[in-house]
Amino acid sequence: MGKRKRESAIALKEANKDLAFAKLNNCPTSPRKMRLVADQVRGEDVNKALAILKFSPKEASRKLEKLLLSAISNWQSKNEEADVEKAALFVKEIKVDGGKMLKRLRPAPQGRAHRIRKRSNHVTLVLGANNLEN
Repeated sequence: MGKRKRESAIALKEANKDLAFAKLNNCPTSPRKMRLVADQVRGEDVNKALAILKFSPKEASRKLEKLLLSAISNWQSKNEEADVEKAALFVKEIKVDGGKMLKRLRPAPQGRAHRIRKRSNHVTLVLGANNLEN
């Protein structure tokens, strides 16, 4: 590895030190339904985001709540000496992408068939810390 590339890698590693992420792949919910819930928690404080997800009636909120708890746990394992409350964690980025699509056929009148697309999605959640105190 060249010197410039190594320095760039070290700088990137330092910048991502207070970030933690979690991914949810092939979640069997349409991306549009998941984005409705994801938009509610984008940029919010972790405690407020957990409250929003806990009391939301949508099914996608249960999966995002579990994903957020996983991201918090990943942040704790990365920063063992830091305290979650003092770090002021927030949802820095949440991204919902389309995943695999299962294609099925449903019988229709007059011998025809309609295509049913069962969508899935991939969710990436990134946590950031406002003030990391050790």
